[in-house]
Amino acid sequence: MPPGRRYVLEDGGALRRVDFERELNPEQLGVVTAGCGPVLCIAGAGTGKTRTVTYRVAWLVESGVAPESIVLCTFTNKAAREMLTRVGVLTGGAASRVLGGTFHHIANVILRRYAELAGFRSSFGILDDGDAAELVGSVTAGTAFKDGAGTGAPLPKPDLLLTVFGLAVNTCRTPEDVVLDQFPYLFPFVSWIGRVRDAFEERKVELNVMDFDGLLRRCRDLLERNPEVRVALTARFQHVLVDEYQDTTRIQGDIVALLSGGPGAPGGAGTDVRAGRGLMVVGDDAQSIYSFRGATVANMIEFPKRYPGCNVLTLTRNYRSTPQVLSLANRVLARNQGQFNKVLSAERGDGPLPAYATFRDGDEQAAFVAQRAAELVEEGVGLSGIAVLYRAHSHSLEVQMALARRGIPFVVRSGVRFFEQAHIKDALSLLRFMGNPSDELAARRLLKLFPGIGNATAEAAAAAIRVRAAEMPDFAANKAFQPAAVKGRAHAGFRKFQAILRGALEPGIRDNPSEALGLFLKAHYREVLESRYPDAPARRDDIEQLAAFAARYATLDDFLREIALLTNIEAEQVRPREEGEREFLTLSSVHQAKGLEWRAVFVIWLCDGRFPSALAIKTLAGEEEERRLFYVAVTRAKDELYLCQPMSAFARDREMKILRPSRFVAEIPDFQTVTERWSVGREEPADVPF
Repeated sequence: MPPGRRYVLEDGGALRRVDFERELNPEQLGVVTAGCGPVLCIAGAGTGKTRTVTYRVAWLVESGVAPESIVLCTFTNKAAREMLTRVGVLTGGAASRVLGGTFHHIANVILRRYAELAGFRSSFGILDDGDAAELVGSVTAGTAFKDGAGTGAPLPKPDLLLTVFGLAVNTCRTPEDVVLDQFPYLFPFVSWIGRVRDAFEERKVELNVMDFDGLLRRCRDLLERNPEVRVALTARFQHVLVDEYQDTTRIQGDIVALLSGGPGAPGGAGTDVRAGRGLMVVGDDAQSIYSFRGATVANMIEFPKRYPGCNVLTLTRNYRSTPQVLSLANRVLARNQGQFNKVLSAERGDGPLPAYATFRDGDEQAAFVAQRAAELVEEGVGLSGIAVLYRAHSHSLEVQMALARRGIPFVVRSGVRFFEQAHIKDALSLLRFMGNPSDELAARRLLKLFPGIGNATAEAAAAAIRVRAAEMPDFAANKAFQPAAVKGRAHAGFRKFQAILRGALEPGIRDNPSEALGLFLKAHYREVLESRYPDAPARRDDIEQLAAFAARYATLDDFLREIALLTNIEAEQVRPREEGEREFLTLSSVHQAKGLEWRAVFVIWLCDGRFPSALAIKTLAGEEEERRLFYVAVTRAKDELYLCQPMSAFARDREMKILRPSRFVAEIPDFQTVTERWSVGREEPADVPF
């Protein structure tokens, strides 16, 4: 037998010395080696925030802090794993003993230890989103809830109810307050929603299960109501680090305070003498853009008030963008009031001035984006280094079409492609059925949008329609037409379908896809959106934008042929291949782009009412968040930035509407000196009012 080989494993717990002074810049080093706290680190875009947090954990371990006494709160478990993996590389196996993860993960760990004090057994289950929706559905199916508010309108769906409940937890408000503030169209159901929430909470206790938001609420209540638990945990967790603190919700801010020995909500539990001693939070108030999820920039802005005498440190040395991009970025937030002022400085060399390009309309803007992207590829910028950013998904419609026609591969980070979205398919199902009554898929999808019509009824009714396709769609709108499968609760829904179809077949609407979409939305589908989706206003805007886009086509057939062409091009040329041999340009909402970077960035539809959103700027807080959103868009660019402003857009009446430049552009006094004006498609530059 040949001799074997002995393989010696190194001691995973052995620490190597990290040269912090060599591996960090002075600002980062100051944060990493700061005293025990409380510490607020304001980390500007591209300044190495993640690196700084990682090295802070490593520095604590090297300084003799027991790893198991460190908590690292992040917004994804993936982020925690990546940070702790890096800590492991720096320090050895000690990182595995750090408690790291999302707030939900950390709440779960705590609640397992003290479940009985929270009213649960330690074996409690955790509902995923699908299970939670199913449980809410079982509650609303109960006799006490079937009648809703007696309005006759569709009852809010479980997913929408869970959004309301989740916002109530995260903002520390009642469901009623959330409805009044964010979902006013649900006001007729407000009392019913409150009763559903109470019954849902009772069922979770009976079944010994929690949903994700319930983990946070139960954890906060446990810490607030049980001083002995709070004392034990603050003794165990000597250091609490929070990444992306600007994105925390009110309840998460309370949990952080309670874990670090401080009070929860103002006027809540008493303060330990060690309040915040081991606390460090890191974030950028300038990138707080998720209030629609319950996040509040107030957690960061009010940190010095909540923790008097805290140490406020900043990271301003930007490693991402050129000085020209940062020169613009530093001016964007000048008008915001509630913020920490800072000026980013570039560590990179010079680049071109950001381009401010104006266009006749959205089609010209899309053509420019597609052509310039192709030129950038020729200049050596890979498609994966190019992104098109926008405020709302509907703003990408023309760009998607222009890219598809040119065969430029793209991926959509802000969701599925425009015409693949469920609500767009729903709206188009009416037009597709009108254009081709033999299309059973369109007929089934359309029919299921009406109350009482489920899969089986829709399938049978669509088959009955196809049998008489030669007489359709007009005969389907006739009250004399009643498929045998339509009975019981489906009868009223089918009659409403016929009424909508009759309206869509009226002269002046029948061959006008824009008018047909508008009628469908107003007469029926708006109600469907508001019962199903927490982002109903955004989806409604998508359909209104689709209707405006459809206004440029002379007939329904012309429009349907164009849509069919686009979807076929997408299917053949644009979908990512599994082999991964192709690069793809990125299309993304700004919200989805946060934390990412590209060599070249196009920010499109910089017009008042588009970016900023007309809905969001009704309050000062909303306008300031929209301005922060623009700041996030600008700071995604490493080398080249293109700010794009169409000067007109089609309205549904087929008239052109004049658009004003975004106030975020117009309000910068020296905008024309920090950008380069590009006038596209004209021999002479047109004057744009500022």
